[in-house]
Amino acid sequence: MKGTLNRRHRLVRVRHVQHSMAVAETVRAQDEANSIANNAARLSRVRADLFMTENLATGASFAAYRELAGRLEQAGRQLDGALYDANRKVEDRQGKRIEANREREIAQKLKDRARVALEDQIETRLQALPRYRRTQMREEG
Repeated sequence: MKGTLNRRHRLVRVRHVQHSMAVAETVRAQDEANSIANNAARLSRVRADLFMTENLATGASFAAYRELAGRLEQAGRQLDGALYDANRKVEDRQGKRIEANREREIAQKLKDRARVALEDQIETRLQALPRYRRTQMREEG
């Protein structure tokens, strides 16, 4: 029984490490998604501030601003796609974290059951010992 308990304890440690790794991956993916969202917000602010200046005197400068705004808009659309992918990655990592947590809890319950079974076995042996000794003493006496 001690071997079973030791195996269960080792399994709990492994599941704990797996859960920790899943949490770290989830946090990393969330940070990546937040970074992309922050970049997209900064890009839209830059595009909005582009036409706030009042020195649009010539058609050439207006055309240059318009071309820059078009490129910023295209970059924003690309960031929207990257943000969508990053959010899906976060959801996937959260699912893996939940699964790892469930596996960790199962391993903990199995370890607890093995510990209780070992304690019961030890208790049974201890209860059996005095009766055996009492029986031995009665036969001798």
